[in-house]
Amino acid sequence: MKKRAKRLIGALALATGAAGAALWLRRGAAGKPEDKATKKRQRKQPNEADRWARPGMSVTFRAELRPGLSRAERTFRIEQVLPSGRVVLQGFAGEHTETEFEPER
Repeated sequence: MKKRAKRLIGALALATGAAGAALWLRRGAAGKPEDKATKKRQRKQPNEADRWARPGMSVTFRAELRPGLSRAERTFRIEQVLPSGRVVLQGFAGEHTETEFEPER
């Protein structure tokens, strides 16, 4: 390979590395949260529209959890959604998670 070609390849490699480093530094400064507590609060409190359940909504227990009952007998209304994501049902004791119910149709 000629000396001139080697210099050209070296210059391109150096320019690519410099551009990559500049973009990496720029993205890092813009992507950092102001403090870790703010990031935790944003992650802990999902948007109301993002929740899997809302009060008044009907949910149906999976048939494996309540065998021998018809779909109507396994269906309950949500009374309250707790901050942990669990729900309290009307007419059924305890707190329940999303995995206990059939997926929404």
